[in-house]
Amino acid sequence: MAVYVDDMRAPFGNLIMCHMLADTDDELHTMADALGIKRIWWQSPEKTSGSHYDICLTKKAIALRRGAIPITRRQAAAMNAHRKAFGSLSTPTAATEWFAKGR
Repeated sequence: MAVYVDDMRAPFGNLIMCHMLADTDDELHTMADALGIKRIWWQSPEKTSGSHYDICLTKKAIALRRGAIPITRRQAAAMNAHRKAFGSLSTPTAATEWFAKGR
């Protein structure tokens, strides 16, 4: 089980944001709680491409220190697509390879 943060750098006001996702929503929310991120910022799978939080780079640094695994935006997208298709994220490498094969 793991939490992941990607390398997206999207501006949001004065902040730069990235995505945080996890193998399970429980893990995702536990990390968000540890980072002081309110549940209202959770982006549910019903409303977005997959369960995640958008977090600023300061929170990303803390998440990495707490054991989150850095991934690319491409890996995050492939992992979310894999979860939609099979119910699990898979590993960054395996999900990206699956996605590249045309799903």
